[in-house]
Amino acid sequence: MIDRNSLAAAVAFLAALPLATARVQDTPHPAVSTSVELRALDGEWVFVEDRTAERALEQLGPPMSSKFTLRVEQDAVVLNGHGSGHKDVRVALDGSPTELPEADRVVRYHGGWKDGVFEYEVAFERPKGDAGSGIGLIRRSFRPTPDGLLVTVAVDPPAGSLSIGLYRHVEDIAMPPLAKAAIGDLAWLAGDWVGTRSSGSSIEERWSPPRGGALLAVSRTVNASGKMVGFEYLRIVERDGGLVYVAQPGGKTATEFVLTEVSASRAVFDNPRHDYPKRIVYELSAAGVLSATTGYMKGGTPRRFEFTRETP
Repeated sequence: MIDRNSLAAAVAFLAALPLATARVQDTPHPAVSTSVELRALDGEWVFVEDRTAERALEQLGPPMSSKFTLRVEQDAVVLNGHGSGHKDVRVALDGSPTELPEADRVVRYHGGWKDGVFEYEVAFERPKGDAGSGIGLIRRSFRPTPDGLLVTVAVDPPAGSLSIGLYRHVEDIAMPPLAKAAIGDLAWLAGDWVGTRSSGSSIEERWSPPRGGALLAVSRTVNASGKMVGFEYLRIVERDGGLVYVAQPGGKTATEFVLTEVSASRAVFDNPRHDYPKRIVYELSAAGVLSATTGYMKGGTPRRFEFTRETP
């Protein structure tokens, strides 16, 4: 039989043990050589699904950047696109820190690989006496699973803030099937459409009539001072019995979205392999207002633009 003093000592010992998810240990880890399991972290990862428990639909979204890369090297993982603004950050797997001085603080990374999980901390340290404001510490963990890379992010403050998301390599993300449609089904989109944002800037989309299996458009954004601040080439083309939306912001590399829903006044285009947006929706109201909505395929707060037909 265990006496009361021994039981109390055992409880105190267990209470003193750190939680596995609490933080990356400060003590150095033994040298870790790259393994097949660790190599599974390598490459570019794209957000697929929010897996945070009990989160409202409008709160769904990636726990960190929608797209990031991990590059596995001997005894280190190199970070890019993790939202800190730093590039090619080398996190040593032995726990030794990487310090990046900034104008008003020092940003310190350190982490390790243990039990199939790569975990690291980002600490934002200000000079003594400067309390500052905003985030003080970020903890991120990356666990390769058969379903993809499970990413967990904790932010302090606020204490207890935790987000979980699933990421996959582009080639492992399935594209949705095309809805059956012909270019004439989107004849309602043709025309010169103009709108104004709350900032005072204007945006326009000018769509040609459907002809030759395609709709063509150019978009332009002009700020309140009258200066063009953005443009985009757009086209919708027939392919394999459906329609594909092709966007080239700033005339750069094209990104394709496939038509997944269509009606007499609504068209939905999806690309789950793209970081953001993953969905583009056009809808014409009974009052003749055209809306263009961009966002994730599920949840989040989409961006919505409204246009009216320009009169001569």
